[in-house]
Amino acid sequence: MAKKILFINQEIVPYVPDSDLSLMGKALPQAMQDNGHEIRTFMPKWGNINERRGQLHEVIRLSGMNLIIDDTDHPLIIKVATIAQTRIQVYFIDNDDYFSKRQMAQDEKGEDYPDNGERAIFFARGVLETVKKLRWVPDIIHIQGWMGAVVPLYIKTAYHEEPSFANTKVVTSLFTNNLKSDLGTNFKKCVEFREAKAELLKKYNDNFDFEELGKLAIDYSDGVIAAHKNVNKDLLKYAKDNKIPTLAYPGEDFSDAYEAFYEKI
Repeated sequence: MAKKILFINQEIVPYVPDSDLSLMGKALPQAMQDNGHEIRTFMPKWGNINERRGQLHEVIRLSGMNLIIDDTDHPLIIKVATIAQTRIQVYFIDNDDYFSKRQMAQDEKGEDYPDNGERAIFFARGVLETVKKLRWVPDIIHIQGWMGAVVPLYIKTAYHEEPSFANTKVVTSLFTNNLKSDLGTNFKKCVEFREAKAELLKKYNDNFDFEELGKLAIDYSDGVIAAHKNVNKDLLKYAKDNKIPTLAYPGEDFSDAYEAFYEKI
């Protein structure tokens, strides 16, 4: 049965260099669109994205909202582009401080940005607020990359009464780790929004790293997919131990397995 699927991607080619994440960021939405599903796709507007080459333009009617994180207002800018030779439209979450003046997760010296946690929170809330404005109701939200790891928590707490997300199922794909350092000690405080209270995060380490982010995403997801043959074994075990439906790495010909998994959850 055709579904409405929201893809929240950390990276998508051709806007950023090839990686497991960015290649799957394009391949998965394309496969599901080709199979007759209605899709929407989001990613951060990383500072290394060439807006002119990618033909990005701002969507004025969706931009202009302020998101408050750690008591500071951050303006939300939404841009959009269509991947050449496809019908895939990509929405970009942008903000001068968090994205457009920066590289991706690491700076020019290869160091993780110390506020990567805040950036992930801004990205998650920016996507969900924009989907609400689009008046589009996804059946499935599929997260690829740690930048979207806060989304499952928000869907099941802060946004659980929103008509756009009331019956949405959340799937998290596990990839290999591309986060070198942790997200700092104020991550739990910054996450707080509506019913997403800091006390819900008591069970996790105060220093959120790749593994803690993965656990957070898994705990609030309806399904977990091993999107790579070398994903973190501890996170896969964590999902199984917590009775979260999991899909083992299906190989490169993934679309039928993913579709069947969507139906199952």
